[in-house]
Amino acid sequence: MQPPPPRPLRRGMEAFASRDFRYFQLARVAAILGAAAQTLAVAWQVYSITHRPLDLGYTGLAQFLPGLFFLLPAGHVADRFDRRQIILVCYSLQFACTLALLQLARSGLHSVYPIYAVLFFMGTARTFSGPANTALIPHLDPEAHFVNAVTWGGAVFQFATIIGPALGGVLYTLPLALLIPGARLQGAGIVYVFTLATLVLALMLIGSLHTRLGRMEHRALSLKVVMAGFQYMGRSPLLLGAASLDLFAVLLGGAVALTPIFAQEILNTGPRGLGLLRAAPAAGSVVMSLLMTRFPFRHRAGLRLFVCVAIFGAATVVFGLSRSLALSLAALFVAGAADSISVVIRGSLLQLATPPEMRGRVSAVNSLFIGASNELGEFESGLTAQWWGVVRATVYGGLGALAVAGLWPVLFPSLRHADELTVEALRPQEPQSA
Repeated sequence: MQPPPPRPLRRGMEAFASRDFRYFQLARVAAILGAAAQTLAVAWQVYSITHRPLDLGYTGLAQFLPGLFFLLPAGHVADRFDRRQIILVCYSLQFACTLALLQLARSGLHSVYPIYAVLFFMGTARTFSGPANTALIPHLDPEAHFVNAVTWGGAVFQFATIIGPALGGVLYTLPLALLIPGARLQGAGIVYVFTLATLVLALMLIGSLHTRLGRMEHRALSLKVVMAGFQYMGRSPLLLGAASLDLFAVLLGGAVALTPIFAQEILNTGPRGLGLLRAAPAAGSVVMSLLMTRFPFRHRAGLRLFVCVAIFGAATVVFGLSRSLALSLAALFVAGAADSISVVIRGSLLQLATPPEMRGRVSAVNSLFIGASNELGEFESGLTAQWWGVVRATVYGGLGALAVAGLWPVLFPSLRHADELTVEALRPQEPQSA
């Protein structure tokens, strides 16, 4: 069933004319809000148990490994089955994982290994939901509104990421007995209860979508069909350059995993200060996303992408050198604003340059790059902080992101020359689907 015809809205709000787009984004707000708060609680809980930076890195590694194991099945599933149903199953698995984290928190856990095990299954759910979520978005709005939809999707994501960590920091320090007499939960357990509530809301909203896509890939299952996403991206310098740019820039320049150490040992703040540090990049991103919805850029997408990566790297260096909470928040704000522009450009390139029947598998490959830059990046940050110290690791990482921004325009000239974000401008440059 197709969604009802969209009603016209004022400039900058075109994507919200679609009912299914509105419901989908509300579900994302709920799910991401809970996940962001939960990530903070897990990080603080792990560091409170071990006081080792490397163990913070392992939390990212535990969530990244499922992407290596299940990447190909996830993309194939997103093209073969109803993407809405896939999202429902994955959110249900995340609900079960959060229940397990809640039980571990209530038991007074003194070992981090059970937490890593739960995070592995959480990462598995996200591995399958990622391609389905990404491939579903183009079907919720007319193609003319797609860039607007991607921009608002980024704003929604970052809005929830702003509120989630700050709310998680407050909830972590709030005894639940103040809200529910007789309750004995505190710390991470309170945050996990909140995450469970957000997942219930997300399940209800996704279940109410009208869009039913069914099966997009009709060929019989074979290794060639499963590997088609890799083959398509490998033959497309435009997509390969954009995905690998994000991989190396964020892998080297990401410092979010180390914020508990900055909050506790360098800036001398507690969980609430950590919440502010985690929220600052998202604040910059949502402000920039809102500006882009009102004043979208029309040309020179590739050049803007490289400039934004360079700004991201420079802001990371400033954050690593800062000893002031205000300056640290400002640097992270700028990094988030720059990253939001690159997210919109890369997301638009991925969907507009890929045929609909291939979007699940290509999105799965892209999810591997994103997962490597985020979860594996957290492991890299923890490892280098263990070797060099948290400040040097952050500064060197920012310098590495600057180097990537200078090298990639030379390696991928087609990405440097990318201009308009339209199907007509992008897809004719790419090979046909396998």
